[in-house]
Amino acid sequence: MIISPGRSYIFVHIPKTGGTSMALALEDRAHRDDILIGDTPKAQKRRGRVKKLRASGRLWKHSTLADIDGVLTPDEILQMTCFTLVRNPWDRMVSYYHWLQMQRFDHRAVTLAQTLSFAEFLSHDHTQSSLQAWPYARYMTDVTGREQADFYLRLEHLDEDLAPLAARLGFDLEMPHANRSNRRDFRSYYSSDKVDLVARISAADIARFGYQFEP
Repeated sequence: MIISPGRSYIFVHIPKTGGTSMALALEDRAHRDDILIGDTPKAQKRRGRVKKLRASGRLWKHSTLADIDGVLTPDEILQMTCFTLVRNPWDRMVSYYHWLQMQRFDHRAVTLAQTLSFAEFLSHDHTQSSLQAWPYARYMTDVTGREQADFYLRLEHLDEDLAPLAARLGFDLEMPHANRSNRRDFRSYYSSDKVDLVARISAADIARFGYQFEP
């Protein structure tokens, strides 16, 4: 997450949507008073500032707008440009699975990904309940329950979606491709029943952003 009082914007980093690349691009234009929350180079240098903040939720790279209550009020958030990245849910699930397989921290999802096939991981109750509980809009909802998102940037259509954001911010964003993976096309991971499974549990995001399994 990045909170920029000077430029009046908040970037919310939804997991596995290309957010690290966005954070790096924004860091290149960071003001001295920008609050950088995460593990990118400048964010690491400014961790001391983050530790002094008092918020109702957890302050980490994937904080939601509700989490930062106390750092900013809902009315202050309302006055800022709030944006995030979203990604095709079928593609995101494959990326998430591979990322979990490389992790070493103690978490149920890590254990499942490292012991189950992708199909088994996707079918597990824990995976499904987690996905259903966290539609993209939840990250952009403040502590009052009000969704505050000026821009949802589709990872697959960045050239198109970045233009109005850049106009609002007043500068262009050059996004590096961070955390690139060499895995095969995400569609090859799915049987027809698993395609339908993701369609069901991510129905709201798929309908809202026009995603399809096939391009």
